[in-house]
Amino acid sequence: MSTQDIEIKVPQLGESISEAFVGEWYVKEGAYVALDARVVGLETDKATFDIPAQAGGIVSKILKNAGETATIGEVIGFLRRAEAPVASAAPASGGGPATAPASPAAMTVAAQGGGHVMPAAERLMAENKLAAGSVQGTGPGGRVLKEDVVRTVQSGSAPVRVGGIRETRKMPLSPIRQTIAKRLVDAQQTAALLTTFNEVDMSAVKKLRESYKDVFEKKYGAKLGFMSFFVRAVVSGLQQYPLLNAQMHGRELTFFNYCDVGIAIGGGKGLVVPVLRNAENMSFADIELAIVELAGRAKNNQITLEELEGGTFTITNGGVYGSLLSTPIVNPPQSGVLGMHGIFDRPVAVNGQVVIRPMMYLALTYDHRVVDGREAVSFLKLVKDLIEDPTRLILEV
Repeated sequence: MSTQDIEIKVPQLGESISEAFVGEWYVKEGAYVALDARVVGLETDKATFDIPAQAGGIVSKILKNAGETATIGEVIGFLRRAEAPVASAAPASGGGPATAPASPAAMTVAAQGGGHVMPAAERLMAENKLAAGSVQGTGPGGRVLKEDVVRTVQSGSAPVRVGGIRETRKMPLSPIRQTIAKRLVDAQQTAALLTTFNEVDMSAVKKLRESYKDVFEKKYGAKLGFMSFFVRAVVSGLQQYPLLNAQMHGRELTFFNYCDVGIAIGGGKGLVVPVLRNAENMSFADIELAIVELAGRAKNNQITLEELEGGTFTITNGGVYGSLLSTPIVNPPQSGVLGMHGIFDRPVAVNGQVVIRPMMYLALTYDHRVVDGREAVSFLKLVKDLIEDPTRLILEV
C-alpha cells in the first residue's frame, strides 16, 4: 500500500463486542469519497454503525466484502488521499475539451450498428439467434432494450422466444437479523403469549392536534404527533397495572418504579427499538423531540447500543406502514408490547346512531405467566379511555 493510504479499521463498538459483520460498502473500490462521508456500514447483533472517511480520497482496496465478518481493530480496506475529481464539461461546438470515451464494450457494440445492449435484451437476442448490431436501440444513448429485441423479432417471420429468468441468490443473515430471529423464536417458546384487542376513536386526539399543532411546533420546534399521546397513556397504564411493567427472571418477578418505554422505529438497516428512559417524567414536547431525534439517527444508523438496551415495555406502530391489525410479539424479558395500527374511517355506533369516525385497532400482547387477563384487558381499556379523552392525560386523572 502507498504511504498515502489510510487504514479503514473496525472501531471499538462496545465492551462485549469482539467482531462485526460487514453490511454494505457505500463506496466501491476505485471510487472517490468526501471527508466524513459514509464509507462502509457495520452490523453487530444489537445495532448498526457507519465508518466515515477520515479524509477525502479514493477507496483503493477493499479487504472484507459485504457479508464477511471482521474482528475489532481489523483492517477491512484502505483509503488513498486524493483531491475530489472535477467533472468535465461537454465540448462546445467547434472545439473544446474532449469528453471521456465510452467503455470498450459500448464502443464495440456501437461500431457494429447499435447502442449498448442491456442484459435482458442480450439474453433475448441470444435465444433468438440475433447478430450483434442487428437491433436498433431506442433507450437513452441508443441503448438496446428488451422491447427493442421483441419488436425486431416480431417484425420477421420467426416467433419471439422469451425465456423466464430463473436465478437464485444467497445472502448470509446479518447479526442483527440473526438476533431478531433468535429472540422472536425464544419469545414464542419461553413465554405464554396472549393478545387482547380493542379499538379507539381518534377523533378527540385529531381535533386537539389540529387546534394546537402550529403553536406547538412554533414553541418546541417539533410536530405534535400521535406517539406522545400513546406514550403518556401507556405510562399511566403501567403505573396503575405494574405487572405489565414487570419481568420474570427464574422464579422471581422484578418490578420497576420507572417506565423505560421502547419505541420501535424503522431505521436504515431495519427496525430498532431505542428506549425513552424515565418516560413517566417526560412531557409531550420531550417525547416528540426525542422521537424526532432518534428517528433521524436511526435512519443514518447512528443509534448507540446503550440506547437500545433495557426497556420495561414496548410500543410499536404498524400503522405508519398501513397495517390494519396485527399481533405484536413481546421483546423478552419484557411482559408486554402495545401495537398501534392505521387510522381508518369506519362506521361505528354512537348514542344509537351510526356515524363515521377515525378508528384505530389496538393490540396488547402480554406474557400470561406474569400478567392475568384481567390486568391486560383493564390496561388496554385504560389506554383507550385516555386516548378518547386526552384532557385526562394533561390533568393526569
